[in-house]
Amino acid sequence: MKQLTIAERYLLLAHILSTVFGLAGLLIVLPNPEIIVSLPPIGQTAFQWSMAGGGATYIIFGALAVALYGIRNLGIGTTLAFMLPSVFLSLSSELLGTSTGFPFGDYAYLSGLGYKIAGLVPFTIPLSWFYMGFVCYLLARCGLQVNSSSSWIRHVGAIATGAILLTAWDLVLDPAMSQAPFPFWVFQDEGSFFGMPYRNLVGWVGTGAIYMTVAALLWGKKTILLSRQELNLPLITYLVNFTFGATITVVALDSRFLLPTGLSVVLGVVPAIILWWISEANRLRQMDISVENVVTGDGEKLSGKQVDMAIK
Repeated sequence: MKQLTIAERYLLLAHILSTVFGLAGLLIVLPNPEIIVSLPPIGQTAFQWSMAGGGATYIIFGALAVALYGIRNLGIGTTLAFMLPSVFLSLSSELLGTSTGFPFGDYAYLSGLGYKIAGLVPFTIPLSWFYMGFVCYLLARCGLQVNSSSSWIRHVGAIATGAILLTAWDLVLDPAMSQAPFPFWVFQDEGSFFGMPYRNLVGWVGTGAIYMTVAALLWGKKTILLSRQELNLPLITYLVNFTFGATITVVALDSRFLLPTGLSVVLGVVPAIILWWISEANRLRQMDISVENVVTGDGEKLSGKQVDMAIK
């Protein structure tokens, strides 16, 4: 378990550093080609390699870090119960979208994100749906105190909250990746919402909600109790990916894009931090309830003090 923790932390660090290098390349080096020319041959080659695979690398590091986090904290079965639906359903949605325009609008991926499945969708895209969807849903589920006795309304609330957090991230991701000087995908027709069609946002909410619902059904009544400290990685991952998109959107695009960036903060960053913060109180409250409900084999209910003495 200690080895998993170490590997998870190194992968998260690699994810963060790769986003920083990506930002430096996109915002500083590429707009100033004289920097590239001034590099020695080996430096130019290294830069070409980093730009060719940098977009895929940061996604892979993020997916691996989150996968190890899930295995360590929730178990491999629970993690796979989210990973598989998120990867395959998001890939299906992306293949449908790039082929027909539904549900995201007419768009196409360019180069820089890795091998394209069926020549349409980079293999890293479903991985990003997995790891960002996972951290969004986990923050929502823990923050809203979903447990084995929760009503279906609370379960639906966690799914809806997770899907909104995910879509809020896209408010800065899509402008950064499709309208900046060095795009990774393009919309065929300029949409009404800052270059994006409104149905793109509907597609994001719908796709996220669908695979989160499938994962929630597979998780069943499993109670997930994670402390604030244990939710650090999900929150950090969310904030790092928001910062990546927001930085490009604010720096490389005009002032109009401050509005979607602000909406992303209000609908994504602020709720994510609040959910992370209140998860600690919810966890302690749930533990108190669990202790209060402990009974003996004879059906006699034990007090919290008796449980503490038994544990000691």
